[in-house]
Amino acid sequence: MKKASLKKLLGGFAVLAILAFALVLFLTPGQKPQIHPQDWEDWDTGCTSIMVGRKATTDGSVITAHSCDGNYRTWVNIVPHQKHPKGTKNQIYYGKLHNETSWDLRGLQLKGEIPQVEETYAFFNTAYPCMNEKQLAIGEATIGSKRELYNPEGMFMIEEIERLMLERCTTAREAIKLAGELVKEYGYGDWGECITIADPKEVWHFEIFGAGPLEIGAVWAAVRIPDDHVGVSANIPRISELDLDKPNYYMASDNVYSFAEEMEWWDPDSGEPFKFWKVYSGRKPFSTREYYVLSTIAPSLKLKRDAEELPFSVKPDKKVSVRDVMMLYRETYEGTELDMTKNLMVKKRRSEDTEKSPVANPWMSYDMRNLLNTLKPGAVERQRTIAIAGCSYSQVLQMRDWLPDPVGGIAWFSFDNPGQSPRIPIFAGVTELPPSFEICAQHRFRMDSACWSFRRANRLATVRWGRTREYIENAVKEFEERAFTDLPDIEKKVLKLLKKGHSEEDLAKAKEYLTKYTNDFARAAMHKYLELGDKFWTMFARGF
Repeated sequence: MKKASLKKLLGGFAVLAILAFALVLFLTPGQKPQIHPQDWEDWDTGCTSIMVGRKATTDGSVITAHSCDGNYRTWVNIVPHQKHPKGTKNQIYYGKLHNETSWDLRGLQLKGEIPQVEETYAFFNTAYPCMNEKQLAIGEATIGSKRELYNPEGMFMIEEIERLMLERCTTAREAIKLAGELVKEYGYGDWGECITIADPKEVWHFEIFGAGPLEIGAVWAAVRIPDDHVGVSANIPRISELDLDKPNYYMASDNVYSFAEEMEWWDPDSGEPFKFWKVYSGRKPFSTREYYVLSTIAPSLKLKRDAEELPFSVKPDKKVSVRDVMMLYRETYEGTELDMTKNLMVKKRRSEDTEKSPVANPWMSYDMRNLLNTLKPGAVERQRTIAIAGCSYSQVLQMRDWLPDPVGGIAWFSFDNPGQSPRIPIFAGVTELPPSFEICAQHRFRMDSACWSFRRANRLATVRWGRTREYIENAVKEFEERAFTDLPDIEKKVLKLLKKGHSEEDLAKAKEYLTKYTNDFARAAMHKYLELGDKFWTMFARGF
């Protein structure tokens, strides 16, 4: 088949496939289509993933992270370590991003089955599954794709690939190889995705697209973040040139070059270098969030927002702590040229001095922004911040090779807006979470959902941020200080329980101790935010 005709066929079939798939979703009760346009620019409901290599951190840990921005399920749980009878099948589904509880099967669509392995690892099951008991961790950011690449007939959505990685793998490289094998055999049915995969030694940036409606497969590439570097992904393909002669740093699908040639997106005889982002996306490979993170971490580089391309990763000017990454996830660019509320100044009472208006906050609704801009043109600039009110949940995932797996891996987890909610330490050895964690907050208001403990207080706080901000920020600081003050003693306790040659009974005791700590911490945080929500209702009882 000639290249040109293949390209035309793919384009035509892609349009038909997308229309057919959209019709199926429309006619299937409970299904919610995921729309991933090619021309995103700082998409309002897109995720942010930050990666830090072990030589770039203050303590030698490896970090990946994820803010799950958008209307994704907020229920989470721990899926236990399991053994499976020979011949068991592993069922692969579409629709897991939006159901209301783990036992809510409405809207799920069985995509297929694959052979099950004899034993699967326990993992922390978020909408995009994120950490297993062996200190393997995954962040995520949807990056869109050219429509010609989409194939809804592929079996795997990205969240199911992540689940299988965590069930079956212990290292990032092993996970990437597994993903490549699965999509080659069974097909990839999602839009463009980036997942950032960390283990206690290294962290990789993995990007994947479909291979078009005529082929069951995928096109993908993975690049290791250098150990002394920081990387970031925020809804735009970022992988540039590949050097597959260096397998310690680069991996890719077998068709990564040939498919681009076939589609006439790249000509090896042109002399133009093959850049993965340019060939398979064509969009500028960074947005405000990538620029802000990289320039904040390495200001000495003097990066420019109007550059054609930013470095894929940077060496930080000073080493980065896990608390520094948490701070980046609270970022709204306040005090910088990107601050969207910098023009909202009012006169102080009984003074000629000015201060920021008490209603000014980076999480205002579109209606509020439009009203303020009508009253005062240019009062509020539109800006996509890292912390947004539309965040379902987020986690900063820290892997530490000098500690046993149960306590070495930590998901610093928060519900709702990461700029307002505290982080709860969920250790890799935790075996269960409070029952309220398993109830989603996206479908209706229900106070048996842990997420609503935080969401109610956070939403009330943004009505008059000038009055409530201090309470929220003090609560975030209180729980962060408590967690990091407690951490050394927790580690000592677990090391004592897991003395050399520890038994299964010792391991069980260590996991029980970690589970109790995480659950007590979570309940204290929920209680605090329930009190804050009540306080804000009282403050605003007579109006705002």
